[in-house]
Amino acid sequence: MAQYTEMINTNRPGVSQGAFSVGRNVLQFETGFSLGKEKHELLQTETNAFAWDYSIRYGFFKEELEVSLIGLFQSNSITDSRGAVPFEFSESNFRSNTLGAKYLVYDPYKKKVTDGPNLYSWKKNNKMQWSDLIPAVSVYAGANFDFADNPFTPEQESSISPKLVLSTQNNFIGGFVLVTNIIADRVTTDFPTYGYIVTLTHATNDYFSVFLENQGFKSDFYADNILRGGAAALINDDLHVDLSVSINFKDTPSLFYGRVGLAYRFDMHGKDEFIEEKGKAGREAKRAEKQKNRDLKKKKKQLKKDKKRKDSFDIDEDDGGGGLH
Repeated sequence: MAQYTEMINTNRPGVSQGAFSVGRNVLQFETGFSLGKEKHELLQTETNAFAWDYSIRYGFFKEELEVSLIGLFQSNSITDSRGAVPFEFSESNFRSNTLGAKYLVYDPYKKKVTDGPNLYSWKKNNKMQWSDLIPAVSVYAGANFDFADNPFTPEQESSISPKLVLSTQNNFIGGFVLVTNIIADRVTTDFPTYGYIVTLTHATNDYFSVFLENQGFKSDFYADNILRGGAAALINDDLHVDLSVSINFKDTPSLFYGRVGLAYRFDMHGKDEFIEEKGKAGREAKRAEKQKNRDLKKKKKQLKKDKKRKDSFDIDEDDGGGGLH
């Protein structure tokens, strides 16, 4: 069906991108604030960090398409203990600032909705099937805008570099959603980064969900493996809040972050609509939809003509009393 859902559907509280867009004519804001501590054993530094992450998403033109601005700004207060007397300094800049677009390539759930449930077996409709293992697939392409003298990026000069993401999403029975991202980032620079994100979310009811996420990435500039967990609560159809924590498994540096955030959408979506099928079946469905609209317009015109003729007849039949029959 349409990407649009009655309740807000976000990428939070994890950092992976789901395969589906927000829906056409939906403008969505997702943001969060993090406080954390990092400790580097080799460099003998301890860092208190504050971070602000943000995402602006908009669905337009087609249900499968979404454009977005995704970024992270971080400010660090660092204590260096390598000398006889520890000294403190600070640094701040954007870790990332990426403008891009995501497009749904394949949606296995469209056919399931079109076909409808199995009317002969309640069991088949309420247990996992082999077809559930086939995920929805989307591709994302974006441009990183990095600034000069940035301590969080490898390049010393300002640069623009590409980011590519392949996203898959499985919606399992029982409120479980599995999202995977395969990422190639800053691939045209001297320090490209390659990584993955796997996120498992479980909706315990219509208003509350929990998640567990693993992210790994590697480059000559920085590599890490991060584990996240947390929960989200739905306040109303267009607003949710979330809370999460992040840890890693090394000491160069070790890190621990707490994060709180929210997501809100401006819902300008019109009527619900099915994503068009591709190929011959799609063309036939589109022609049938156009013919249906033409027939509806003809019917409305005919009703107007009939009403006009009836009003005219009633006036002609006025018996002189000044009224219409």
